[in-house]
Amino acid sequence: MSAEPAETALPPTQFVLFGALGDLAWRLVVPALFDLYLAGRLPKQFHLIGVDREITLERLAERLGDGVRRFSPRGAQAAAEWTQFTRCLSALPMDLMDAAAYASLRDALQGAQDDTVIRIYYLAVPPRLIAPVASGLAGVGLQQDPAHTRIVVEKPLGCDLQSFLAIDDTLHEHFAERQIYRMDHFLGKETVQNVLALRFANPIFEPIWNRRYIDHVAITVAEQLGVGHRAGYYETAGALRDMVQNHLLQLMCLVAMEPPVIYDADDIRNKKLDVLRACRRIRPEDVPAFAARGQYASGWLQGELVPAYRNEPGIAPDSTVETYAAVKLLVDNWRWQDVPFYLRTGKRLAQTVSEISIRFRDVPHNAFPAMTGVNSQPVRLVMQIQPQEGVIIKFIAKEPGSPLRLRPVDMHFSYAEAFERPSPSAYETLLYDLLAGDATLFMRSDQVQAAWELLMPIIETWLANPPPDFPNYAAGSWGPEAAELLVARDGRAWLTPTYLPQPRC
Repeated sequence: MSAEPAETALPPTQFVLFGALGDLAWRLVVPALFDLYLAGRLPKQFHLIGVDREITLERLAERLGDGVRRFSPRGAQAAAEWTQFTRCLSALPMDLMDAAAYASLRDALQGAQDDTVIRIYYLAVPPRLIAPVASGLAGVGLQQDPAHTRIVVEKPLGCDLQSFLAIDDTLHEHFAERQIYRMDHFLGKETVQNVLALRFANPIFEPIWNRRYIDHVAITVAEQLGVGHRAGYYETAGALRDMVQNHLLQLMCLVAMEPPVIYDADDIRNKKLDVLRACRRIRPEDVPAFAARGQYASGWLQGELVPAYRNEPGIAPDSTVETYAAVKLLVDNWRWQDVPFYLRTGKRLAQTVSEISIRFRDVPHNAFPAMTGVNSQPVRLVMQIQPQEGVIIKFIAKEPGSPLRLRPVDMHFSYAEAFERPSPSAYETLLYDLLAGDATLFMRSDQVQAAWELLMPIIETWLANPPPDFPNYAAGSWGPEAAELLVARDGRAWLTPTYLPQPRC
């Protein structure tokens, strides 16, 4: 077995975590950093500075330690290692809205005089604080070294095009584009990254990856969970902004992009941007034919009766926010002309599953008798993102014996079976790339802007026309009838997501 390529040692790093006592730091960021520490992938000189209101080192270590025990795969069994990790922690109480307070951060960072030290400002804060933090850092000169300074912002980056541009303008006022890392955790998932490997490292797929052989592409990100503790955010966002504008459009770009010249951050992101720019613009009057929305009613999930969205804690009893969104997009270029991309996402659906389904065209001439069932199930390639990670090719084979009978069968690749080790979490992957300065899996400003521009006609039309039929799908179903009509108009239907067999022990 060949050895894996050695990783380059990372330079000394000061990691400033704004909102260090918040949910994002507790649940995702620090557990992933700790996983990197356990794997020996953090810089040898690493300093994590937690910034928040009324924070103390004792409170910080207790809060983050609880998150590590809950959300790191090995955290509960690594108490001694966590004690070692806490030696790199420090706490700095700050009011992020007070511009004068940033001088205390500058003083805390001045201890490292090495010119190779990387400074990362991770904004695990609400969007309204992005501009004050960026301005505060710039006000005390903490952004002046583009080669060694990075700032990380999390979605949601605005609630529409105008609000995104306002945030982005503030960031660009103080930081160069190459310093800004926009986090989309979906891009860190192993199967999402494997889309590029599957397409461009295997010569069998590229010749058929076009309109001549592909009938349509369906991308599904479904959740059984309801709104949970995110009611305050979700009431201002909804499924279209929360999932389609970033996650699903990014998946579509990976499927539809042209081959990169080299595996380089700018080249790959340029190709993805080309896809968004090639997407056919949706006119306001055409929105009903290209988009569908829904909101879940009460229903049964896993033997439990769950409440309707409007009955969830913190939700307005007459809320018109969509918990389901489906969009049809067309990419106007030579490769994809007239091939529809169907994107759907929703909460309280029948299963928690994320997948990309490439549906191939039927054979041009069916030489088999009708009763053999040759087209009973379409031939397709499925890239499974969650809960299992893998790739399935569904094709037609003859059953043993006679008379002649054909039926669909599966050929599958499973990450768990092939590599016999767990995949790193999306945050673990993205945080390592951040530490290494690799922006390939992070979104560029023009990508985010193009995504907002593409969806604004839908957003504005839905705002101007409140839905008369909410709630319009039962919890535990696959969504509203409007979504079925969206694809039925084209003579198609949503394919039930595919599940890989559980890995063998």
